[in-house]
Amino acid sequence: MTQTEKIRLELPLVLPTVIDANDLCIDRLIKGLSGRGGIEKVHIKKADGSEPLLCLHYDPSIISVSRIRELAQSVGAQLTKRYGHYVARLTAPLHARSARLFSNRLRGISGVLEAEVSPSGAVRVEYDTETLSQADLVTQIGFIGGVIASLSHTTPETMKNKEAEKVFPVDSHREAPAATQTESRDTQHEPRPEDPGEHQEHQHDDQSEHDHGDSKDHVHAHGATDKEHAGHDHDHGGIFGEKSELIFALLAGAFMLAGWLCTWTQSGPDWLSTTLFCIAYLFGGYFTTKEALENILARRFEIDTLMLVAAAGAGALGKWGEGALLLFLFSLGHSLEHFAMGRARRAIEALAKLAPETASVKRGDKVEEVAVETLKPGDIVLVKPNERLPADGVVVKGTTSVNQAPVTGESVPVDKQPVADGAAVIAAFEKVAANNRVFAGTINGSGGIEVMVAKLAAQSTMARVVQMVTEAEAQRSPTQQFTDKFERIFVPVVLALVALLMFAFIVVDEPFADSFYRAMAVLVAASPCALAISVPSAVLSGVARAGRGGVLVKGGGPLENLGSLTSIAFDKTGTLTEGKPKLTDVIAADGVEELELLAVVLAVESHSDHPLASALVDGARDRLSKESSALTADDVKSITGRGIQASVNGETVYIAKPVLFSEMSIASLPDALVKANEKLVADGRTTMIVLKGKRFLGVVGVMDTPREVAASVMVRLRALGIERLIMISGDNQQVADSVARTVGLTEARGDLMPEQKVEAIKQLREQHGKVAMVGDGVNDAPAMANSTVGIAMGAAGSDVALEAADVALMGDDLGQLPFVVGLSRQTSRIIRQNLWVSLGVVAVLIPATIFGLNIGTAVLFHEGSTILVVINALRLLAFQDKTDA
Repeated sequence: MTQTEKIRLELPLVLPTVIDANDLCIDRLIKGLSGRGGIEKVHIKKADGSEPLLCLHYDPSIISVSRIRELAQSVGAQLTKRYGHYVARLTAPLHARSARLFSNRLRGISGVLEAEVSPSGAVRVEYDTETLSQADLVTQIGFIGGVIASLSHTTPETMKNKEAEKVFPVDSHREAPAATQTESRDTQHEPRPEDPGEHQEHQHDDQSEHDHGDSKDHVHAHGATDKEHAGHDHDHGGIFGEKSELIFALLAGAFMLAGWLCTWTQSGPDWLSTTLFCIAYLFGGYFTTKEALENILARRFEIDTLMLVAAAGAGALGKWGEGALLLFLFSLGHSLEHFAMGRARRAIEALAKLAPETASVKRGDKVEEVAVETLKPGDIVLVKPNERLPADGVVVKGTTSVNQAPVTGESVPVDKQPVADGAAVIAAFEKVAANNRVFAGTINGSGGIEVMVAKLAAQSTMARVVQMVTEAEAQRSPTQQFTDKFERIFVPVVLALVALLMFAFIVVDEPFADSFYRAMAVLVAASPCALAISVPSAVLSGVARAGRGGVLVKGGGPLENLGSLTSIAFDKTGTLTEGKPKLTDVIAADGVEELELLAVVLAVESHSDHPLASALVDGARDRLSKESSALTADDVKSITGRGIQASVNGETVYIAKPVLFSEMSIASLPDALVKANEKLVADGRTTMIVLKGKRFLGVVGVMDTPREVAASVMVRLRALGIERLIMISGDNQQVADSVARTVGLTEARGDLMPEQKVEAIKQLREQHGKVAMVGDGVNDAPAMANSTVGIAMGAAGSDVALEAADVALMGDDLGQLPFVVGLSRQTSRIIRQNLWVSLGVVAVLIPATIFGLNIGTAVLFHEGSTILVVINALRLLAFQDKTDA
């Protein structure tokens, strides 16, 4: 399968008892998927049975089956697990060309729909479980020669040996029973039989499809089994371990320099310098020859093959020194690529090592030390001061402050308090307040606490982030897809040009040796080494830096798109605002003290459970002293949709919307109070008039207040080149306009229903090209899916937010947004710089070598450009947000 082929899948939806293809949940799923890049068409087909079939036409080079599954789950649906998803990580990074070769070999396995291997060593495979079981897939991967030769199955016991074994999480979907034939391009799947039963009201429990379990897979590069690896830890297959290639390159350089000195000083016989150059060939060409042979066996001619041909040609012409220089610099560039991938990879591996290996668990009156993998929801773990937390859970005893920066990126420790009943709240972990909830991998402060475990170790937020980052590494960015296509066309053209130049002696009056030498020089000059590594090194470094800052970026596509767009849309509630109303305005009527007004409000609203009532109560308590708030209310009655009625000191009190007083002809509002109310409404407040007996005490205004950082975030985004900052909200237009003015947005659209938000995003994409959507990832999932880049806030505690978003801000902090936008823009700049350098050097060197530039000089510029783009990409690991005031 080539990456340009489109795939059509027909999958039964797992929506219990839903038999109507027009069900609103199915409609919401279609809307959520339809706007996603890479998905060309989504529609429902009515199957012969009772289940509707979701038909997807998608491009696997842009979006994967696992991402489609995530998006389906984010809106409450699940897809059948016929199409398995397998993620693993190699023990060592690969070169970009080796990763591409390995990907192609995986795609050649019968039953594999799509496969991708990143230079960092992340492996992602989507496969048809009817054709290929996971066990067979693992076996076949294990026999793919050269790039990797063995897979090991690692148990929790072997995980303890961290020095000998570095193990990274694997995500896989278990096989589901299926009942139909598979076709290579038009894959169909009939519905599974369901138990008969009556149609009932359906609920969509967001059950994870990730089968984490205890098994973790670990892939050894270059042919070492587990036993061999434990005693002979050579990650890259050489006698010096993972540094073998670098040491071989340096030895090649040393022998090349010795041979050059012998020639320059004319010391020793002629054969001595030639022998030294040949030894340099041996060391410099060892790994290159291995990869070239792998490519030839796969019937591919890659850059490694071209370099060997050029070096052999130089030797055939007696230019042993120039050939040695070529192989030395090429192998040095190769080893530096390996180092760059390893550096970025280690930044990601650091995430996996944050959670401790053991935990102290209370078992009755005893405390036992157990492996973190054995913890179950409901277990009580003891966390001492300054220890890392072993699991996601809720505090049930003790108070402390927790450094959550490893997960959420928050720079200030978060105070934690116990909940009254841990067992009652862990089932709804996402809804637990931030001051009660803790995450695995975060660092306890000075107080000892007891934590009730809410999730298995493999399902913790940290474990999911590591797994998603691994998947993100194996996703190719748009620019990387372009460079791959460019290379597929460019390399054959170069080979044709070289073949023509070898026969130039027929047309030009020169010896064959000169024509052959020129052809070899062009071969060196035209090899796109820098181009192959320029994009993946930048993308991986960007994803790693984002992860270290508490932001999950799902691949190079979102990273590049966020770096080039100029429009961002925001949801209001919980995104730009705090998400809960606050008492903002208290205006007393003429002749009334503000304290009296607030005391009456506090006395009455204390008996109400309405969300606005709690805002009024909290606000009144903050403004009143205990002595001035000693009123009591009785005979409290709710007036549906209008307000509340009560009795205070024998007088009837109404706290209600202004419309109530005209509807019930209770009393006429004074003109001053009418004007004050109208002004508050115009400013976006929700208002209530207070009447006690026959006296109007005043008006109070409540508002979901903007986040403190919102205004500064908009300023920073404008400084980064974001021209349009748009709010789309379900609140009335006046409220939307008020918030927009307060935080500094360029546009506000109110009174929007969820489906209208989706249409608004589509309009923005038509008008401005690319647009990002920032929300909480729950109610905003369809709108986020239709944006170019969906960004979810507060994703650390929300599985839905993690699944719906392309970019997840792990902390509930809007201030992380300028950081990730700035990082994305810097990544885009570095990718452009790398492309200009790599393509520019090739464009200059090809004509220069045709007109006589020698191989030695061509090699210096060629390999110099490779080293330059690698170093340039690594700068992203040190990125700092310069807009942060």
